[in-house]
Amino acid sequence: MRDRSLVIRFEQLTAAPAWIWDRTDLEFLCLSDNALTEIPGDIGRLANLRALDIAHNQLTKVPEAIGALPNLTDYLYLADNRLTEFPETVTRLERLRYLGITDNQLAELPASIGNMKGLVELRAYNNRLTKLPEAIGSLPHLRELHLAGNALTCLPASIGGLEQLRILDFRNNKVAAIPESIGRLRNLLYLDLRANALTNLPGQLGNLSNLQKLDLRWMNLAGTPECLAALESRGCVVLR
Repeated sequence: MRDRSLVIRFEQLTAAPAWIWDRTDLEFLCLSDNALTEIPGDIGRLANLRALDIAHNQLTKVPEAIGALPNLTDYLYLADNRLTEFPETVTRLERLRYLGITDNQLAELPASIGNMKGLVELRAYNNRLTKLPEAIGSLPHLRELHLAGNALTCLPASIGGLEQLRILDFRNNKVAAIPESIGRLRNLLYLDLRANALTNLPGQLGNLSNLQKLDLRWMNLAGTPECLAALESRGCVVLR
């Protein structure tokens, strides 16, 4: 039986070989670390594809056909391309578990990201995001949310709806206030707030009963919030 995975990388390809789209048995396709400027709509023929890596290329868009791949559930890597808009077609992948879209030029995430109910991990760091849609809080299985290195000025109150969240990282942004709803993230283990514009913290942080590490470095917090004492008394490491 033929291997159902295909890896072509470090070849500096500017276009994917046409014969790839005849491999309709493929379950894993990696075309990362090339010089691709386009992925043709023929990728829609790969109906068995479970994982797709087209990171580290020169893509400015992805084809609509990607959103129609019925078995693309394991992961989709789009990192380090030239995307200026979040590809709306990706939000049709309701069973996708991992999405990496870091190191692009995205200004916003669409409200339709709330359709991606299967997401367990979302990495969107090193973009140009200034805000998050309220729909970000309707991802019931999300465990990791990585948003470092953007231009976020606030977090939506809906963030408290991410009941399964373990890791929340939005260091190096411009966030000046945290919604009180963050205290509802009872499964949160790691919270990284470094290098933001925060001067105060909501007392509800003290409700994070499972928090193991809170990073508050490189900020000008006023005094020592009481919630920090509550966290430290439970064994949480607080870095200031």
